[in-house]
Amino acid sequence: MIQQVMMGIGLTLMLAVSAMAQEQPLASSISSTRPTDPLGSWNDGPTKAAILQFVQDVTKEGGPKFVPPEQRIATFDNDGTLWCEQPVVQFEFAIHRIKAMAGDHPEWKELEPYKSVLAGDVQRLVDDLTNGGHEFLKVIETSHAGMSVEEFDRHVRDFFATAKHPKLKVAYTQLAYVPMVDLLAYLRANGFKTYICSGGGIDFMRAISEETYGIVPENVIGTNGRNVFKQVDGQWQLLKTADHLFFNDKATKPTGIDLHIGRKPIFAGGNVRSGGDIGMLTYCHSNSLPSFQLLVNHDDAKREFAYTEKDNASLKQAKAQGWNVVNIKSDWKTIFPNEQTTR
Repeated sequence: MIQQVMMGIGLTLMLAVSAMAQEQPLASSISSTRPTDPLGSWNDGPTKAAILQFVQDVTKEGGPKFVPPEQRIATFDNDGTLWCEQPVVQFEFAIHRIKAMAGDHPEWKELEPYKSVLAGDVQRLVDDLTNGGHEFLKVIETSHAGMSVEEFDRHVRDFFATAKHPKLKVAYTQLAYVPMVDLLAYLRANGFKTYICSGGGIDFMRAISEETYGIVPENVIGTNGRNVFKQVDGQWQLLKTADHLFFNDKATKPTGIDLHIGRKPIFAGGNVRSGGDIGMLTYCHSNSLPSFQLLVNHDDAKREFAYTEKDNASLKQAKAQGWNVVNIKSDWKTIFPNEQTTR
């Protein structure tokens, strides 16, 4: 259900190199410029070439596919698209918070779903997702609501300061996909506005989106409840609630995009796992302007994880609609910052 979130930078720059000998005439000085590869973390191939060609087409003034900067909107899922989703990071944060809060709730030792969480039996919650996810949502609500936005932000930042991936043994903030961070920077350098559009919690992602992806908090679209502004102990605070929950996933992602942006994206990126990004990519594909759809396929068990959808719905839709598929194993030269194994 709630899917959710890291470093690596790629910029579209012109590298100017000049040298001049102190006692030589100006005519003998050497000066040259050459563009760097804006997607250097990507392997050369049809997917990379298609991205570069699309950006060139929509930014060429006077060209048949030119798109004005104000309409260059790019939206990306987060979990599994911009960073690793095995496990879902926000789920790990929720478990972390339940354990931290347990001292004030001794009744949780015998009360489900908290009893299972405290015992390390997270499989119960995973199984619950196939049965409506009511226990899962209860854990999310308990760990996310009933506090100020500022307090929640502190909890999130504290979590990221200490938590590490259980398998890869690095901070979660080191699990942003370098090729996607490079892509985001490349798009922004060419006049695009980049957004996260994820099933993850909006405040959870906003805490790390700018330092991780260069995406400012106001450009994050995610699942959210209706926050309330009220006085608490004489202080006005914006408090998080789980009331009127808007779950930003699958067919509701276009709704979230329209609500926050008011424009259809011309570039959208999602990933294979649950079919959660089909709606957003379809919405992008329906744009009357030139558009580009990107679907990340997790097929690299050695460097990351390999997994598929039971019905292959996302890949089937990509084939039917002509979307571009990123096969991690062959398309990405490197995956994570400071990665030892590259291709």
